[in-house]
Amino acid sequence: MTPPISRAGALRALLRTPGIVPMPCCFDGLSARLIEQAGFRLSLMSGFAVSATRLAMPDTGLISFAEVVDTLRNCCNAAPGLLVIGDGDTGYGNAINVRRTVIEFARAGAAGIMLEDQLSPKRCGHTRGKQVIAFEEARMKLRAAVDARRAQDIVIMARTDARAVLGFDEAMARCRMFVDEGADIVFLEAPESIEEMRAVCSGIPRPCMANMVGGGVTPVLPPEELAGLGYKIAAYPLEMLTAGLRAMQAALRALTPGSGAPMPDQLSFTELKTLVGFDQYYVDEARYQTD
Repeated sequence: MTPPISRAGALRALLRTPGIVPMPCCFDGLSARLIEQAGFRLSLMSGFAVSATRLAMPDTGLISFAEVVDTLRNCCNAAPGLLVIGDGDTGYGNAINVRRTVIEFARAGAAGIMLEDQLSPKRCGHTRGKQVIAFEEARMKLRAAVDARRAQDIVIMARTDARAVLGFDEAMARCRMFVDEGADIVFLEAPESIEEMRAVCSGIPRPCMANMVGGGVTPVLPPEELAGLGYKIAAYPLEMLTAGLRAMQAALRALTPGSGAPMPDQLSFTELKTLVGFDQYYVDEARYQTD
């Protein structure tokens, strides 16, 4: 009997299909389940969003490895049909730490891991203060990730933040090095024009990801235009988080005495119970009744 395809294998198969893959980003089990139920195949667990929702802190390397792996496991368990790429930041240390990070992300259920070349503590790709490690250190860390992939299969997305720090040519050189070292997906963060975006895709013989951050430095384009430039994945890192926060703020205004603000549209309690699994729980509970 043919063994079932792994999550990493399913992600590689998805990358071979025609067309661009939209990728809303999750940050906890419930957001991952919503993405899965909406019909999306792929999500990235955003480090920015996890740091914001779990700690109410900025994405500046404050969240720990254990907290991230715990959240990743929750996302993968809550949405077993969703392919999740975990944000591995800088790998939480040197090349040896990177190996452990890759293995633990795979064990948590991730189909892929994103690893970047920032200097720790890292920062969000569209905020100030970024620094990157030396070229050869970035190579060795990615090589360690590829070695770990042999022990625990996972798709590796290699990311460079060098565009903002050292310029576009250096960022492209790092992307080509990522390809040489065996990265499955390449992500040049924060290109500053459509021309640069086109050059990334035409110059890198791997699936490339575009990060659509409203208010960031990269032009925000519709999926069909990104596909025309050559991108395979369109990431939407903050839409679920920002929309959800705006709805929560509106609900709190409506609950404030004397505000007169309307309550925003909500799920019914019945819908909420279904979403978090009460229906299946009752089925399972009945199966094990003793009287």
